[in-house]
Formats: sequence, C-alpha cells, structure tokens
Amino acid sequence: MGDVLFDPLIALPLIYVIAAFALGLTLLSLWRGLGGWWLRGLAAVVLLAALLNPSLQTEDRETLSDIVIVVVDETASQRIADRSDQTADAFEQISAAVAARPNTDLRVVQVTDAEGDAGTTLMTTVAQVLSEEPRARVAGIITITDGQVHDTDLAPDLPAPLHVLLTGREGDWDRRLQVNNAPAFAILGEEVLLGLRLDDQGAAPVAGTAELLISVDGEEPLRFEVPVGEDLELPITLPHGGMNVIQFETPSMDGELTDRNNVAVVQINGVRDRLRVLLVSGEPHAGERTWRNLLKSDSSVDLVHFTILRPPNKQDGVPVDELSLIAFPTRELFLEKVDEFDLIIFDRYKRRGILPSIYIDSIRDYVTNGGAVLIAAGPDFASADSLYRSPLADILPASPTARVIEDGFRPTISELGAKHPVTKGLDTFAPAGPDGPEWGRWFRQIELSPKGGQTVMEGIEGKPLLVLDRVGEGRVALLASDHAWLWNRGFEGGGPQLELLRRLAHWMMKEPELEEETLFAQADGQQITIIRRSLLDEIGEVTVTGPDGTEITLSLEEVSPGRFEAVYDAPEIGLYRLAEGDQEAVIALGPTAPREFINTIATQDVLSPTVATWRGGIVPIEDGIPSLRNVSAGRVAAGRGWIGLTPRDAYLTADVRVTSLVPAWLLLLIAAMLSVGAWLREGRRS
Repeated sequence: MGDVLFDPLIALPLIYVIAAFALGLTLLSLWRGLGGWWLRGLAAVVLLAALLNPSLQTEDRETLSDIVIVVVDETASQRIADRSDQTADAFEQISAAVAARPNTDLRVVQVTDAEGDAGTTLMTTVAQVLSEEPRARVAGIITITDGQVHDTDLAPDLPAPLHVLLTGREGDWDRRLQVNNAPAFAILGEEVLLGLRLDDQGAAPVAGTAELLISVDGEEPLRFEVPVGEDLELPITLPHGGMNVIQFETPSMDGELTDRNNVAVVQINGVRDRLRVLLVSGEPHAGERTWRNLLKSDSSVDLVHFTILRPPNKQDGVPVDELSLIAFPTRELFLEKVDEFDLIIFDRYKRRGILPSIYIDSIRDYVTNGGAVLIAAGPDFASADSLYRSPLADILPASPTARVIEDGFRPTISELGAKHPVTKGLDTFAPAGPDGPEWGRWFRQIELSPKGGQTVMEGIEGKPLLVLDRVGEGRVALLASDHAWLWNRGFEGGGPQLELLRRLAHWMMKEPELEEETLFAQADGQQITIIRRSLLDEIGEVTVTGPDGTEITLSLEEVSPGRFEAVYDAPEIGLYRLAEGDQEAVIALGPTAPREFINTIATQDVLSPTVATWRGGIVPIEDGIPSLRNVSAGRVAAGRGWIGLTPRDAYLTADVRVTSLVPAWLLLLIAAMLSVGAWLREGRRS
C-alpha cells in the first residue's frame, strides 16, 4: 500500500506566486494568438510539479488482533445461591467462543469487593483495564454480573459495545431487615425510638407478617410478630450504661437467597442523665465532708445527704424522731422512692431506732432487685448497733468480729484485686515502694470475717479491707475503714480515693467496662481484638462465628492479670459472634449487612442505561449463552440469541519507504522540450 506525498522544494507561497505568473503568461500567449500557448502551459505545469517534489510512500503493515475484554464479577453477592456456577459456566462458554474467532485475543479481569464497603465497582474496573489496553483494538466488553453495580456514574467512554451476561434466576427472592435510624447515645431510663423495616424483594411469597427477634448484649432474645413492608418504630429502653449492643434478627425462610441481610446490629452508648445518690451519715466525723465534697464535685450527681446531727445519747429530752434540724422524709426516701436512687451509701451509720426494720427490709429488697449499697464502716459497724445486726446482714459479704484495729497501715491490692477492674491498676496512681504502692497510711480498720464476695483490697496483716459482692440483681460493697478521707486530704501523699470511688460507683451501676467477667471485642479495620476479662486463672478457647456461618476457635493469652486477648483478622465485613463458656458478644465490622447484600436480586435496571448508550445487550444466563457476531461500528450490537463484536482492523506499521515519483532531471528535460516545442511551433507559423 502506498500514498503520494508532496515535499515542496521551496515555500508554498512562493510556488503560488510562480503558478500565478505562469498562468498569466499562458493566458497572454492565448490572447496574442500564439500557436504554442498550450505547450508553454504544460511546461509551466511540469516545472511546478518539479517544485512540489512528489514522492511515493509505501508501508509494511502487520495486522493486529482484536481484543475482547471479559469482566467477571466475583463480589460477595455473586457467591449466593448458584451464581458462582452460572458465572463459571458462562465464562467457559464465552472463552471458548472468543478462542474460536480468528485474530482475536481475550483479556479477563475480576471485580472483587471494594474496600470500605463501596460495593461492586464494575465500571471503575472497566475504566482501569481500558487504560491498560490499546483502545483501537478493543472489539467489545462482556461483563458477567448480577447487575447490582454501585458505580455506574463512573462509566468511561467505551470504544466498543458493552454487553451484560446476567446471573441469577427469575424466581429468586430475599427478605431484608434494615435499621433506618438509631441514635449513637441514649439516656438510661428513657425510651428511644429505633426505625426498622422488613422488606421482601423479588418473587417473594405473600407474607403479611414475619417474626422479629430482639436481644441486648447477647441475652435471650424477645420474639415479636411484625408486618412486612412497613416502617416500624420500636421503643427501646437501655438496660445499662456504656455500650449496649442491640441485635435484631428475622429467621431465614425456605427459598430465601441469603440470611446475611436478616440481621442488624445497633450499638448505643447508654448515658446516665443524673446519678442519684443517697448518703446516710451516722454522725459528724472528719470523713463526712470528704464524702460529700467528692460526690458534689461531679455535676452529674444528684446527692441527698442525711446526717444524724444530735445523737440520742445526748440527754436533752428531744424525741428521737426530731434529731435532725428539719423533719426528714424517711418514709418517702426508704419506702416510696428508694428505687429512684442509683446508689445508697452508709457512712459510719448505726441503728438508733430512726430507721425501723421495715425501712432496712426495703433497702435489702432494693439491692436484690438491682440496687447498689456501699457501706463505709467505722467503729459502729463492730458494735451491737451495727447495720450487720439488721436485715442487711442477708446481703453483706462479710461479718464484723467486733474487733477494731487502730494502727497505721497502707492499703494494698489483693491478688484477686489485681485482676478485678475496680482495683486493677490503682497502684499506678502512686509511686511504687518495696511493699506496694506508696499510698498514705490509714489508722483504723474493722476486722471482718468474709462470708463470700471478692476481697479486692487488704489492710493490716492481709485482712479484708474492701469486699465486693453481687446479691440477686444488685451489688454491695463493704469498706472496712472510715479513714479513706486521709487520702483525699493528702496525708503522707494521699491516695486515689476519687478514682476508687468512681470505679466503685460505675461497677455498682453495672457499667460494662468494669465488669469482672465479660467478653468483648474491639475492631481496627478488619482486625478484631478479642478481650476476655475474668477472675479465673484459666479460661477456654473463644469460638468466632463469621457472617457466613463458618466457625473458628482461638486461644486467648493472658496479657495482664485477669485480661486475656486474641487477635483475629476477619476475612470480610459483617456480623461476628463470639462465645467463650457462658460469655457471649457480638461485633459488627462495617455495616451488619454490607452494601453487597442490601439488594440481592439480580436486575437489568441498574446497567440498562449504560448498556444502551453503547448499543449492547443484557442477556440472562438462565436463558442460554448468546453467540458472538461481527457488527459494524455504530450499529446495534445485540439481538435474539447473539451479541455483537466490532472488528477493529488494527495494524502495526513495521517499515516506511519514501521514493521520488519522477526524477527532477526528467521533469526539467520535459519542461525544456515543451518550451522548445512551443518556440518551434510559433516560429513555423510566423
């Protein structure tokens, strides 16, 4: 194949001038009637041709093959039902059809789950592969997908038809549970509304209602019948402060595509609006104001302080029920509204007939039903008027021996206390000494005989100083000294009284971060750190159940006293369930139902506009794999049972040769001969 090229010997404007001059001379010769005018004109043309320098360019070309790009969707939604088998079968047949075409190459690229739950980024993948291939050779793009694509707005400019082989089946259906709105925080004791919706997609059987299971922190779920296809508002009251993990689930139905979107998890941080504390002081003493100041320093604490200012042993004839400056509403506080308090503190209180036994019974019932009592014991606890000589004895974790030890000692954390979250790490709040933390000394301790509970702090000769216990649904703490106020005053360096009180209050309020027996997890990307807190020396393996139902067991290592951990690299986002012994937990990586499982029914609707732009076709695989045909560029590239590819006839130029069409000397000779001929013809005529 060759092309004629012109490479003028002089500038084109000058050639135009010469051509105009030659034309003028030729016309002048014609006007004067010279017989050789046409020979002069031909001579001028030959001279101009010589100046244009015509050449012949010839190329040696190598034909290039056409490229067919096949994009295979291998995202999570393509692994449900039999879509993987459909994809594999379609790819095999398309590969064979492309291989049977002459001068055609196949390029295959996979679309996997995008990071950050971006879904199926098919168009981004197509744009990337087109940037790596010569566009002039691309004869067509064939995608094998379920049609649930999440980046159609990023579709590139395509050089060839786009086709879709659609997986899925016409009878597919799926049920989806979604949480429309859920707050990140909620106030304890107040209802919060969560928006839920159950929807059936595809060719679902008619169902008016469905079962909904709701559980909090892995507890036994509550079951409800709720309508399908309607927005629901569910009132929830959080059971405790801290993070509350609320799980919603609807059972999987026969024929449903997947149960991955049948579960939703909401994590709501429970915040106490106000911590209501009742402080009952038996008599004025140096530590009373310390307790009051500590509690009042926290703006979130509502404090009711009841103090006996004039004890009965003062013989002044004042009736016992009038021993306070104002009439104190004891019946209202201890019978009618006792349940409204989050914590009751008895500070050196002893029985004096002011609180009848029925009131003490009410406090005992308050604890067993979920309340919390802290007793800061002084010498009164070891006396005959001790609170232990009341119905409270049934819930106290230790009994007094009637011995009051008055000697200097430094409180220490027991071996069990080094594991308990209330006291673990308290030693970091003071310089370390040879026998433990260098806290300030206390000078009084009530000797206790433990009946149960957990001794987390010890005093003189290792005797129990702080004992914690669970009673029914509530909790009790017994501090066997009334000298904790010395820490607050900074005596001999003081100690972490505020931190200890804060932890005690939070533990008694059942805050999850201070539970001594718990299982929870923390996520960093798709890496899960599993944490088991326990007072036991050894624990078992933790079972991790993934979103797809697969189980794996992991061994936990003790990283610090009472804390066991394991790290698990999760293979995919979704809901993971953890179990060790009687402890259970759930954690969601990303959304509980990833974007791939929001809409699981195969559809043509998403890709139809893009496919139509490039005159391609969408063919359901269950209708059969279409054949491949050649179509001209710009023509409709799909029909019944076939899809089209556009041959590109691309080539590679291997060599280029340029040769002169006519030698310059020959053109000059021809021009001279024509000029002489014109002269001779005109000479004869004359």
